[in-house]
Amino acid sequence: MPNSTHIIKDKVVISDDWTVLRLNEGETPEGVAIPEGKIIVPLKVWQAQRATLQGHQELGVWFASDERPEALKDDLAPFKVVAVDFPKFADGRGYSIAYNLRARLGYTGELRAIGDVLRDQLFYMQRVGFNAFAVRADKDIHDALKGLTDFSEKYQTSWDEKNPLFRRAKRETVATRD
Repeated sequence: MPNSTHIIKDKVVISDDWTVLRLNEGETPEGVAIPEGKIIVPLKVWQAQRATLQGHQELGVWFASDERPEALKDDLAPFKVVAVDFPKFADGRGYSIAYNLRARLGYTGELRAIGDVLRDQLFYMQRVGFNAFAVRADKDIHDALKGLTDFSEKYQTSWDEKNPLFRRAKRETVATRD
């Protein structure tokens, strides 16, 4: 079932009324026209048109995988959505961007994974702070939703679990012989 107008948000499939703006060949961040409505603009567009976009009521911003979240450290508050683009399945830089947005910059709003997002990634994406996922359009979003619960236990610490498993597991004490 194609999912071009649906996303997973907070572990539920919902209708997506946001539009992700991508620059076409020949368009520049300074010159691209921003449509009305709920729009997620590239970071470079925000940086180039900040004065104009500050009045936009429903605005989100997205990071390319080679951009740094610190570029928005003083500007995160007005964004209802922050997205991170995964240009291909094997590009994991977006995980670090998401973790840094949550853990270091304190972003608490919707953090959305966009681009080449597949079921196999969702469990790990939620571990670093993503709570919304725009699954690749040719994949079944309901099948992808199951990816959030593929594993029942987490061994390492991350955004969603601050203690490693060995600190959470109850252990019986073993009596020692003298």
